[in-house]
Amino acid sequence: MSTSPRDRDEQGRARNARPRDGLGRPLPYDEPGVERQPEGVPREPGESLAEAQRLLDTGRPFHAHEVLEDAWKTAPEPERELWRGLAQLAVGLTHAARGNASGAAALLGRGARNIEPYRDDPPHGVDVAGLVAWAASGDGVPRLTGGRP
Repeated sequence: MSTSPRDRDEQGRARNARPRDGLGRPLPYDEPGVERQPEGVPREPGESLAEAQRLLDTGRPFHAHEVLEDAWKTAPEPERELWRGLAQLAVGLTHAARGNASGAAALLGRGARNIEPYRDDPPHGVDVAGLVAWAASGDGVPRLTGGRP
């Protein structure tokens, strides 16, 4: 049985270095891909929301998910489920764009349930009520905050 070496980052963690398309799907190593979002970038909450919104507006929900995932991993405990839910909404949109309706519905529902507890006092201007309604319909591009960035 032969094994191939795994792609690793500078810290030795396994990483898939294959290029990816605009929806995050791996491509063959020799294919050109879309530049990936850097991982572990520290951002203020407003910066994370603005960058994720920019990526959503340009049809890159997979990349928006990566930004929101960074925020989730570094958020203070009381906000972690909000950021987790926002990341799940972006993944749900990614599944929808890939044609995976059941995966999209599952992730959109999960994301909406995770952000719902923040409806009465949403941090950072997140439009929780609007996002929960959007997740139920799945129509168009979601607005993460109440106004245009």
